[in-house]
Amino acid sequence: MRKKMWLSLVAAFMVVILVGCGEKSQEDVLNDVDKALEETTSYTSKATMQLATGQEPQTYDVEVMQKDQSYYKVDLKNTTNDQSQIILKNDEGVFVLTPALNKVFRFQSDWPKTSSQAYLYESLLKDISLGADMEFSQDDDFYIFKTATMYQNKNLNSQEIRLHKKDLKPASVKIMDADEKVLVDLTFTEFEKNPTVAAEEFETEKVMTGAQMSEPTMADPEEELNEEFRIYYPEFVPDGVNDQPEEDQVETGDRTTFVQQYTGEKSFTLIQEQAQVVPASTPQNLVSAKVVDLGFAVGIQVNDTIMWSHNGSDFSLLSQDMEMDELIEVARSVVAVGEK
Repeated sequence: MRKKMWLSLVAAFMVVILVGCGEKSQEDVLNDVDKALEETTSYTSKATMQLATGQEPQTYDVEVMQKDQSYYKVDLKNTTNDQSQIILKNDEGVFVLTPALNKVFRFQSDWPKTSSQAYLYESLLKDISLGADMEFSQDDDFYIFKTATMYQNKNLNSQEIRLHKKDLKPASVKIMDADEKVLVDLTFTEFEKNPTVAAEEFETEKVMTGAQMSEPTMADPEEELNEEFRIYYPEFVPDGVNDQPEEDQVETGDRTTFVQQYTGEKSFTLIQEQAQVVPASTPQNLVSAKVVDLGFAVGIQVNDTIMWSHNGSDFSLLSQDMEMDELIEVARSVVAVGEK
């Protein structure tokens, strides 16, 4: 009798162990995701991001610091020229900093709440938690989620998010178009949850000064850029638009502006000129503007125009015939397209 009772207890214990060692259900994992979102009060992360836009893949280092989902610092650095742009959110608003040009733009914006952000941990968790048609799977090391996205660029159709099973830390994100082609491939290399982060780490002047110490402001952009300056063209041109633009070159003082006009059903104009260092980093207030994530750069949308700086040039892209998501897709394709 005792032997039978002992065997029954052993069998029951083994069942408990086997159940405990089994894979979690989708419902259990989603509960853990919600809990992780609730418990994460701050974090720092580093990631490598590769963009498929353009003829050559472009690689960027991304560093993020976040506190209380109210303070953000996102440093997006081009690994080729080691120049960066910074998105900063603090009590004064949302800022876009370009340290090499000493430029600071300030927005009254609810960024990043209105769209997906591949490099923000809480954005990934929210996309998973709110994804009505989310697909879930797992392997030995990762939970894998395929979800829809909320990007301004509709071509960024879906994403595959991998979280470490051990602690739900982010591992990687792949953003794909409707044909499942990977357009953005981001791999997290470091992640620290709930570190002590002081509010002063998000002060605009301190962030700008720190960035310029590691990335000096261009002393003479005209002299520095003349050897390497080249005209860029969009790789993506919508159907119904002539992909051979009418080109013009305008001289204004000692500054040259290159104008490309694309004609057709959805005509648009691309303007490029050599970037200039502003004399002081006093924020330019853009009340009606929006922050636009172009992947390789942070753009500014004002009405029907997108503006950005990249590789020593200032760009403006404008159209009265195109939807904003199409204009963003054109803007994203301007990077790393060489002279025709």
